[in-house]
Amino acid sequence: MRDSAMAPVALQPIPLIDLPAQRARVGAKIEAAIGRVLAHGQYIMGPEVAEVERRLSAHCGARHVIGCASGTDALVMGLMAMDVGRGDAVFVPSFTFTATAEAAALVGATPVFVDVHPGTYNMDAASLARAIGTAQQTGLRPTCVIPVDLFGQPADFDSIKAVADEHDLWILDDAAQSYGAHYRGRALGTCADITATSFYPSKPLSCYGDGGALFTDDDELAKRLVQIRVHGQSKDRNDVARIGLTARLDSIQAAVLLEKLAIFDDECAARAKVAARYDAALSDAVSTPRVLDGCTSAWAHYTLTSPRRDRIVAALQAQNIGTAVFYAKPVHMQTPYRAFPIGAGGLSVTERLAQEAMCLPMHPYLTTDAQDRVIAGVRAALI
Repeated sequence: MRDSAMAPVALQPIPLIDLPAQRARVGAKIEAAIGRVLAHGQYIMGPEVAEVERRLSAHCGARHVIGCASGTDALVMGLMAMDVGRGDAVFVPSFTFTATAEAAALVGATPVFVDVHPGTYNMDAASLARAIGTAQQTGLRPTCVIPVDLFGQPADFDSIKAVADEHDLWILDDAAQSYGAHYRGRALGTCADITATSFYPSKPLSCYGDGGALFTDDDELAKRLVQIRVHGQSKDRNDVARIGLTARLDSIQAAVLLEKLAIFDDECAARAKVAARYDAALSDAVSTPRVLDGCTSAWAHYTLTSPRRDRIVAALQAQNIGTAVFYAKPVHMQTPYRAFPIGAGGLSVTERLAQEAMCLPMHPYLTTDAQDRVIAGVRAALI
């Protein structure tokens, strides 16, 4: 009895992302929306798909929104719509998830790796310019740049576009983590020729499985994307207009998105408050993320950097506080991508971030008490 009484009390877990907390808020509405799909039986390309496309268009201001099966499909479809293929150089950051480079490789193009800024974690335009030279020297055609709006913050589109325009490149924005963010007065979805996003369950705007969307203001590109989404469909059911995919957004996932979109702006504001509190409490102890002037982040993750990263991670985990390390092995170091070109000047920032970056709990339902525990845990780890 005495030993039992003296045993330490287990600390309440603080998850990295808390989907059950969101479900407590909108679960009944989502279940009703799913029930409506089950009742009408149009499980593929039902009315919910067109409705969520319409609402997303109104939300971000993009002329066209095309729902699809995943964020990776969105990237692949964007490249296919622009006929990117063998011999084309597609410029991608290495400090990101594999899907960005994967999409280029899947269409037969060559991903060329670009470094990032240490404070924003997003593509460095100066490194992009050097990488274009590298591609030209190796006989590749510089074609497309895919900046990633990492952890929810927009890439520096003005700087990237200046380099892209000089070399006649088009821009496919990988906004898989960042729908809801703004770049100098423009919502993501309107800052590139094509924008791709993901609705994977951990994203700021998410469904209950895989899902994604593409955004464009170009009527012809939108037409091609709609065709690609369903096997290259055309008006003639016995013929197709082009090679395509099976990349449709399911009606049930669209129904989930409609209910989550209704509370999305409120959730984004709550995320921003958590990030501001972390900034105020931790900026003197670690390197906190820097949001560009005139921009907002969707705060998919709150990512800090410290040479003592591993010590902080271990300390938080010991206190039942969720953490994640993104990205411990940059894409250019992963087995299938080691043979692809690296831009001149190397990827020194990327390789340092791989050793120092980590994510703290971040979601709209993170209480101030939980935030205080996280903050105290980080600071105690550095004593």
